[in-house]
Amino acid sequence: MKRRLALIVDDEPDILELLDITLARMEIDTRKAADLRTARDRLKTETFDLCLTDMRLPDGNGIELVELIASRYPELPVAVITAHGNMETAIQALKAGAFDFASKPIDLQMLRQLVKSALKLQPGDDDSATSPPREASDRDTQLLGASAAMARIREMIRKLARSQAPIYISGESGSGKELAARLIHQQGPRTDASFVAVNCGAVPPDLMESEFFGHLKGSFTGAVADKQGLFQAADGGTLFLDEVADLPLPMQVKLLRAIQEKRVRPIGSQREQAVDVRIISATHMDLAERVETGQFRQDLFYRINVIELKIPPLRERREDIVQLAERMLSRIAAQNGLPPPLLRQDARDRLIAYDYPGNVRELENILERAVTLCEGERIGAADILLPQRATDPPECQPEQQLETYLERVEREAITQALEATHWNRTAAAKKLGISFRQLRYRLAKLGIE
Repeated sequence: MKRRLALIVDDEPDILELLDITLARMEIDTRKAADLRTARDRLKTETFDLCLTDMRLPDGNGIELVELIASRYPELPVAVITAHGNMETAIQALKAGAFDFASKPIDLQMLRQLVKSALKLQPGDDDSATSPPREASDRDTQLLGASAAMARIREMIRKLARSQAPIYISGESGSGKELAARLIHQQGPRTDASFVAVNCGAVPPDLMESEFFGHLKGSFTGAVADKQGLFQAADGGTLFLDEVADLPLPMQVKLLRAIQEKRVRPIGSQREQAVDVRIISATHMDLAERVETGQFRQDLFYRINVIELKIPPLRERREDIVQLAERMLSRIAAQNGLPPPLLRQDARDRLIAYDYPGNVRELENILERAVTLCEGERIGAADILLPQRATDPPECQPEQQLETYLERVEREAITQALEATHWNRTAAAKKLGISFRQLRYRLAKLGIE
């Protein structure tokens, strides 16, 4: 098989030699350049699989090379080497199109991991070339749609998957932020490693450091064994911080350091552990506003918001609602061993006209009830129960009374199951015949704590 070729750019002979030796041991050939001019000339005459460049060069800045490669050689992954602790420069490079960054002094283990990840983006890589395409899951319905908004989102996800830059996903609750994060992970070079998701608002503050960084046995009361943290669990993969705005300020400081240094220290340990984790964050809140009010650190916001991905609410892509509904109905029917019901035109019109404050999650909930209420295999407008609005006509009120009744029955059933299992949510979900995720959603929707 043809050996890979890397362009390494640095004006320090010792660094060039170190990079050359390291890549040679990985069976990668190199071409060296000590300045921007030589690097540009090399790019014109040869085809490379990877570029590593220092930020400070005799005749310019490494970002100039990053921008050149991003515009003329978009399939070529380029990583930058920055001075220790100079995160501002690294973030500037990532925004310009760099794949990743490494800090001096160079950690060879992390450098090798960076190179492996970069080469997976190239079509000649054995892993990427032979891996079968990933089948779309049912949850991918949240990013279905022929609207221009969703076409832009899918294209953005494809581009973001090629980078290792921290991503901040904004959007309303239920709009599909976690799914977007999973797709970025699955379409990128880290797809073979773990995708670890955590709801920052669901972790008790006194356990947060242990959850994120792990602990050693005996490090505190109740630490009966060593525990791996979320960063260690996601090593080589992606850590998704959902509802990151809920992090308390003391934890924000610790998270900032972990992101900057790419190292964590378990509670009770005297040694730090290197971690190779891509960070994707999300929240339905206005994070910039929380920065202004002092509830979120500006420096952490700057670190996690290198690139922002905005997920549009469902009401801004109404042309996708019917396609989403039909896919969801097929899945709901399959779960119940039934043929998928058809949506009558009056039901379609009613679905399209609604604003969905709960977005795709609310649409799914509405359809689950419609499948239960409809007679036969056709869903009409009368089966589509929507929350009462001031603009609804009086004839809609009986439907709202039925919805209120159904919510009361649902609340009683869930409460009885929780009491019977001593409020063990996993056992209660099993008793009710629903998934833990579905139970958690219903608890939040009904306000049961």
